[in-house]
Amino acid sequence: MARIDDATVRKINDTADIVEVVSDYVRLKKRGSGYIGLCPFHNERTPSFSVSKSRNFCKCFSCGKGGSPVGFIMEVEQVDYPGALRILARKYGITIEERELTDEERHEASERESMLAVNDFAMRWFERNIQQTQEGRDIGLAYFRQRGIDERMIERFHLGYSLDRRDALRTEALRAGYTDEFLEKTGLIIRHEGGGISDRFRARVIYPIFTLSGKVVGFGGRTLRSDKTMAKYVNSPESVIYHKSTELYGLYQAKPSIVRKDKCILVEGYMDVISMHQAGIENVVASSGTSLTEGQIRLIHRFTENVTVIYDSDPAGIKASLRGIDLLLAEGLMVKVLLLPDGDDPDSFAQSHPSSEVERYIEENEGDFVKFKTDILMKDTDRDPIARSRAMTEIVRTIAVIPEMMLRTTYIAECSRRFGISEELLTLQVRREMAARAERQATEDRARQARRSWEEQSSTAPAAATPAPDVARQAAGNAAVAQASPANRLAPYEREILRYVLRYGPLYLADMTDDQGHTYPMNVIEVVASLLEQDMLQFSYPPYADTYAAARSLMARAWPDYIARQRQRLEQARDERLEAGREEIRRTAMDMAEIERCEQELQQSVTSMVDEGMEEASRTFISRELGVDSDDTVRKVTLSLVSERHKLSKIHSKFSRVETERDKLIELVPMAIYNLKEAIIEQRLAALREELRRCGSDPEACTRILSDMGQLNESKKSLAAYLGERTITPRRH
Repeated sequence: MARIDDATVRKINDTADIVEVVSDYVRLKKRGSGYIGLCPFHNERTPSFSVSKSRNFCKCFSCGKGGSPVGFIMEVEQVDYPGALRILARKYGITIEERELTDEERHEASERESMLAVNDFAMRWFERNIQQTQEGRDIGLAYFRQRGIDERMIERFHLGYSLDRRDALRTEALRAGYTDEFLEKTGLIIRHEGGGISDRFRARVIYPIFTLSGKVVGFGGRTLRSDKTMAKYVNSPESVIYHKSTELYGLYQAKPSIVRKDKCILVEGYMDVISMHQAGIENVVASSGTSLTEGQIRLIHRFTENVTVIYDSDPAGIKASLRGIDLLLAEGLMVKVLLLPDGDDPDSFAQSHPSSEVERYIEENEGDFVKFKTDILMKDTDRDPIARSRAMTEIVRTIAVIPEMMLRTTYIAECSRRFGISEELLTLQVRREMAARAERQATEDRARQARRSWEEQSSTAPAAATPAPDVARQAAGNAAVAQASPANRLAPYEREILRYVLRYGPLYLADMTDDQGHTYPMNVIEVVASLLEQDMLQFSYPPYADTYAAARSLMARAWPDYIARQRQRLEQARDERLEAGREEIRRTAMDMAEIERCEQELQQSVTSMVDEGMEEASRTFISRELGVDSDDTVRKVTLSLVSERHKLSKIHSKFSRVETERDKLIELVPMAIYNLKEAIIEQRLAALREELRRCGSDPEACTRILSDMGQLNESKKSLAAYLGERTITPRRH
């Protein structure tokens, strides 16, 4: 493992496009100037995940997660900062320049990255075995060929073979520098009670399981022996990197086709997926032989709303799988069902028919889930009223999970027609079932909330923040108060100040006059620094202090060169536009008066273009740079504050322009500083009142405390004269 150099990091951040990156995980729809889709981080049916191409930023306004391309990849793939950079580098074909880590740095590499590296090594080893060893070719490769799988699919799905030796993989991995710790954590080896160690997948053909971005997180292994005492399939155990309930076999390979066709075909096993892909039906995934889970359904829903579930002709297996249809419907998906001919499963059907016939059979025979489920449940119930009633109750429960009212109504009408039962009665039953489901959900939610509250109350209170320095001598004791607090009470005020710095730091705010009478312009971050330094204030909450320091360092280090490059780029664009515009005016204008008028309008237009471009470049500089910072704290604080929504005032008329936060910075920034100062004074006064209560009969101590309180109250009056009735108290989070 090696460390990525700064130039490569910069290139990756400059190249990665947030829309392209998110589209690999979420089906996005254009909305206004941005994009929207279902959030990949929590369960939702109504899209709340917003993506802004201009800001190169994404955000879920329901759960709050999102960020820059790097931050998004870190969250969705659960990798560290270097891991996210490597994923993006592969996507954009960027060669990573890096240096080898020292032994100490290698030891500090994250557990997840180490496990992924071990799995990648194992996959390559399994692949080499099936192609380059006699045993692999005679057993593994022969098996896949006998099943009709060609070399193209073996390569596409990275199929492999594990040698029939007790610890062949372990021996090879140790020789390559990997350790037993991560071989065991990934489940590639098993440690037995007697102390022995063996390979988990010994003598099996191997099916690697990939994440959406192509990371190997687990394996499925099938034995080719006829020994009934051996499990036919063995899978990787649950681990930090592998959760079976949230992975779908073949989704990495099927994703482009699912998006293109706007449909996902759901089958059961590894070979079903591979054979269907080989037949040219590539929008196919599998639940890997397990019951369908909500996590797997949410993966599908990111890319399409249309699902076709393929069943073979085994009635027992079909009944056991019907719950999956209800889960699909509950997530708002449009579900169709396909039943294959007797004796066929997707693997055998795809192998025994040309691809055109497979595709035509699917199109002609996929049908509505209500008819399918009704046929299955109602079979052989004609002479059993109780069984018939149970079946109808089950169908009503299925309709009740559908979130869309019009679709529910359509299915109620269909069931009424099929069963000869009035729509009113069916509607009543559906409503009762929906009410019962809602009550059950509410009970579960209350129980979860109670557990969460209990855990929060039981957890240790957050550590005290670094104390703030004095506010002009009178606030000299506020540090002790901050340390004594179970949580930093100054943090909400510091948060508001920092938000202005991150959102608007480089923007011009006001002209300032120094002691010598010289006047010069100052931007937002300079005004904040000046006002804080007047009373020797610092940020007391460590994450905000670190982020503020990073912003000031960035401005000192990179701002001059950055803004010079932006100005040069915009002026070049201005000159090109002027030249093209003047040529168009000369070609189309009718007289000199029109030429003069058009040239004046052109000049105003290009001047506005440069001004607006400089404003945008300045406004986004700090947030874009710190939003991809290698420091986790700085990056997370930045993304959190720049993505907050702030509503505009509704007090305006149709004849006036609405004042934005940007317009009011000259008032808001100083007011935020004074709010912090007032909070510090209040904090110190509270501490002195407590100290006065405890000082007892010591007149000298009481006199000193009262004197300090008097000075603090005078300072408070001075602040009140500025704040007046306009004091803004930032929201506490």
